[in-house]
Amino acid sequence: MNRCGWVSKDPLYIRYHDEEWGVPEWDDQKLFAKLILDGAQAGLSWITILRRRDNYYRLFDGLDPIKMARYDQSRIEGILGDSGIIRNRLKVEGAVRNARAYLKVIEREDSFSRYLWQCVDGVPIQNKWKTLGEIPSQTPESEAMSKLLRSDGFTFVGPTICYAFMQAVGMVNDHLTDCFRHTELATA
Repeated sequence: MNRCGWVSKDPLYIRYHDEEWGVPEWDDQKLFAKLILDGAQAGLSWITILRRRDNYYRLFDGLDPIKMARYDQSRIEGILGDSGIIRNRLKVEGAVRNARAYLKVIEREDSFSRYLWQCVDGVPIQNKWKTLGEIPSQTPESEAMSKLLRSDGFTFVGPTICYAFMQAVGMVNDHLTDCFRHTELATA
């Protein structure tokens, strides 16, 4: 069974690739959670965050934006004291800021999913990459998403982070053409 070349032999990584990565996500809160985790990844490998993902959910109340938006400095300090996550103050404070921005977007737009998916006209982009070297780190769509999110107060949402997010949530199908998941997701 062929998989994308970035997948290691780690069972956690294999399961993530085979079951989650690139599957279109439409749920508002799940999209928010994935955006937070992709922001936590900035400058790190995804496996680093994947191994700590359960701790993020535990420490950030299930990555519930309503609860996170209420965090005060004391709560942020408590989170920063837990070694189960990447203890980067800017990223933790950014996650809280993003929760507040999310609530404002929901109030205005009524759907975080529609708000984000507009960047790809509501339909996953079906790429046909043959090698990892062909896959861009950002695209005009991820640049547009980054600009949109930043204009609404989000942080840790540069074009590269947005493209990784778009790949993860199935806005783009970036499984290599010889990967078994490419065809499965292209026809889903």
